[in-house]
Amino acid sequence: MNDALPDRRQKILEQVREYAEVSLAPREFVAGESTVPVSGKVLDADDMVALVDSSLDGWLTAGRFTLEFQDSLADYVGARSASFVNSGSSANLCALSGLTSPKLGERRLVPGDEVVTVASGFPTTLNPIIQNGLTPVFVDVEIGTYDAVGDQLREAIGPKTRAIMMAHTLGNPFDLDLVTELCKEHDLWLVEDSCDALGSTYRGKHTGSFGDTATVSFYPAHHITTGEGGAVFSKNPLVTRQVESFRDWGRDCYCETGKDNTCGKRFEWTLGDLPPGYDHKYTYSHIGYNLKGTDMQAALGLSQLKKLDHFVQRRKENFAYLAERLKDVDGLILPRATPNSDPAWFGFPITLAPDLAINREDLMRHLESKKVGTRLIFAGNLLRQPAYRGIDCRIVGDLRNSDVVMTRSFWLGVYPGLTPSMLDYAADTLIDFIHAPGGGA
Repeated sequence: MNDALPDRRQKILEQVREYAEVSLAPREFVAGESTVPVSGKVLDADDMVALVDSSLDGWLTAGRFTLEFQDSLADYVGARSASFVNSGSSANLCALSGLTSPKLGERRLVPGDEVVTVASGFPTTLNPIIQNGLTPVFVDVEIGTYDAVGDQLREAIGPKTRAIMMAHTLGNPFDLDLVTELCKEHDLWLVEDSCDALGSTYRGKHTGSFGDTATVSFYPAHHITTGEGGAVFSKNPLVTRQVESFRDWGRDCYCETGKDNTCGKRFEWTLGDLPPGYDHKYTYSHIGYNLKGTDMQAALGLSQLKKLDHFVQRRKENFAYLAERLKDVDGLILPRATPNSDPAWFGFPITLAPDLAINREDLMRHLESKKVGTRLIFAGNLLRQPAYRGIDCRIVGDLRNSDVVMTRSFWLGVYPGLTPSMLDYAADTLIDFIHAPGGGA
């Protein structure tokens, strides 16, 4: 190795830091001119240095940063292992697909098995159920918490039910006491979609640590970012192997990227109808994908993870600020945390009360015209989306609240990049519209 390279590398990183400290400096907020984003990434000079440091390794797929990031993530959440993937959606796909592996014996999920989920959510919580030939069973959500109605969860369990797969909506943990009780009583798998809830806790334990598998997303809107990216947490080493097999082309081999012969018998396996000694690195036990993340993403994730506690605290503070500003506004149903939980809120959900004579779309158009970002609570009632017309499913109840979410709910941002002046402007803009003559018309 050239003796001058370490010094040159250090000089590059020093220059990157100097550049980032200027380029990432916060800009002054001007009400009515500056945007109040609903979400976004919060980067600093350490993040940019991490990205460039990783790129200088020239190791562009999973490597040293990935291994450290996975271990640090698992430690933070309280899971046995974490498997880094290229998105939260891929995490959901691997987390459920891993439970269909024949290597799990009689507990494996097979086509026709039922998986309980909520009707109001994000598509990629539902999609893996359908993609694996499983049957979704839909329950409604509560207005205010936007998590599953407990009585309907009990009612949803039938003779074919084998799993529960739900998200902690906008970071608000679902009733994990009830869900874990049902899973234990009926021998169900729990796939815990924690993509919007990194840092949330239930009875003092982090979400992501309860499920047989669990997921998190690192898209820029989320609690920390790797650009694109996600992870699967799991408790059981056998399950982890299957999750990572689906992530890594479906291969049977478990060598890390760039490693050979971890098992010590690479050319000694006889599997399936393959000839004896067929290279284990090219032996496939599942119909899988390539869903790995890169080392540059993991390097950024490691840097972001160091700031996660601060980010979570800022989200909680911003949520509390909006709650205080809007608490006396008639006609708004404000969010509430589920019992026993402490959410790291992803957003501030609001539902317009039935007697408030305001059209949600008119309100959202007004907010957007004033540069206040808004979002819907994902797909509303998923069964009314064109993608899911005619799917094979079972429905518990009439999903009336999911229809309310579809027509009367939206959310404002609470991410760490928002300041009190931004939140005041967003709250003032919302209140002014509601109090305007004719209900904002």
